[in-house]
Amino acid sequence: MRRVHVLISGDVQGVGYRYTMKIVASEAGVTGWVRNRRDGRVEAEFEGEDDRVDEVLAWMAEGPPGARVSNAEVTDASRRGASAEKGFEVLPTS
Repeated sequence: MRRVHVLISGDVQGVGYRYTMKIVASEAGVTGWVRNRRDGRVEAEFEGEDDRVDEVLAWMAEGPPGARVSNAEVTDASRRGASAEKGFEVLPTS
């Protein structure tokens, strides 16, 4: 199991990035959240089996059609465990 915190820069707001990520993450079976930041980046934190987390990270590097990802900052985060979160959600802008 692995949990990561990710900050994505580029043209990533207003292109369906968060909602597409919710679908991708849910299909991959990871739990966590994603949100827009006021500074124009997208922020996410999620947890799951290593290969599933890697699958979502690979998608995040490209994003949905219309997005242009210029940078992805990935850091490991403290695991919360399967019972801490149910599913994957889109949070309000921070």
